[in-house]
Amino acid sequence: MIYAENILLCITIPLLISLLFVQGSVRRFIAAFLVGMGVCLLSAYISGFLSMATMMGENDTAIYISPIVEELMKLLPVLFCLAVFDPSEQGLDFVAVAVGAGFATFENCCYILTSGAEKLVYTMIRGLSVGVMHIVSIFALAFWLAVAKRLGALTFPSVVGALSLSMIFHALYNLLVSAPGVSSVIGYLMPIATALVLALIYRKLGKKLETAKKT
Repeated sequence: MIYAENILLCITIPLLISLLFVQGSVRRFIAAFLVGMGVCLLSAYISGFLSMATMMGENDTAIYISPIVEELMKLLPVLFCLAVFDPSEQGLDFVAVAVGAGFATFENCCYILTSGAEKLVYTMIRGLSVGVMHIVSIFALAFWLAVAKRLGALTFPSVVGALSLSMIFHALYNLLVSAPGVSSVIGYLMPIATALVLALIYRKLGKKLETAKKT
């Protein structure tokens, strides 16, 4: 048994102190990173409660409950940032990546402390699959929000539709890795492959936007 609150406090204190010595985008990244860790803890509380209320097992909870709760909770701070601060497209993506990284980091810390870190392969899989998956899902959501806002299509149905896709992506990953074999290998490779595709798309669109601004 681990005490997640104590782990969160231990990681949070140095990052909070660091805010006194940094400014600008670095401060915003650290703040969003801290929010991501807090969201991870809240998601664990909610998923645990729903798991007990529905009497689902650990595997069923990971497939049916956790993706819904975690993707929704990650989206909330991004929506708050969009509504209150009205950031640029790159600024919104910046916040989303920080929230996803904070979420993934704290979740990985808790899992590794629970299961141990003796095997390097296991820790690398955690980092390159689960960690990347959380960043990819929220980044894709933020990317869609920014594009929809620019096109004037930022409506409640469009947000719900994009959120549903991220939940499906998350649930599919959990389903694929739930059993050993070929399916788990596909599941482990899926987040990093998706991240590479999104990175290429993001760079191409970024270059097009810069060219359009110059002309």
